[in-house]
Amino acid sequence: MTVRVLLADDQTLVREAFAMLVESAPDMEVVGQAATGRQAVELVRARRADLVVMDIRMPDLDGIEATRLIAADDDLAGVRVLVLTTYDTDENIVEALRAGASGFLVKDTRPAELLDAIRTVAAGEALLSPGPTARLIERFLRSPAAAPVTAGPDCLSDREREVLTLVARGLNNTEIAETLGLSPLTAKTHVSRTMGKLGARDRAQLVVVAYESGLVAPGAG
Repeated sequence: MTVRVLLADDQTLVREAFAMLVESAPDMEVVGQAATGRQAVELVRARRADLVVMDIRMPDLDGIEATRLIAADDDLAGVRVLVLTTYDTDENIVEALRAGASGFLVKDTRPAELLDAIRTVAAGEALLSPGPTARLIERFLRSPAAAPVTAGPDCLSDREREVLTLVARGLNNTEIAETLGLSPLTAKTHVSRTMGKLGARDRAQLVVVAYESGLVAPGAG
């Protein structure tokens, strides 16, 4: 299966470099390039991209708002957004995850890691580099300005709350299964049911819910 990738970044050289890299992979193709968030939303609809590599800081419409529009469009329900960030300085990454992004990518990542990231998110997984991602989420959710979630884990069963906690700590389905003594299929089922009950698009949003609700405390191992 070929992953149809849209690149959104206001820097032409960055887009062209990413395009050359993505096109070098036999299982990917670049279906469009956008210099603004508004162009990204329009091209996603026109080119039927599977995944958008989305910069946050762009003119006209930033990457967060563009991500929110894509996530809210039922016709684009299968489109995944992989957000670009400078990591140490970009304080908008949590808002991007809230908006519907499936994960983030550091701009100075190595080429092979970019391709792996695209494959991971396109396959329905999320939250790249879970350790750093969790630390980043913790950092900004400590702020009093962090908005509370509209739906918390109260609707979950005890087992689903356990699963949510482990997802928030960066465990994949196999690791969750081993930790709880379940089969990988059962663990996957629990994760899917948890996402359904919380209205989460993917694991990235599960992590945000877990931290914002207090189920997992910042700094917890």
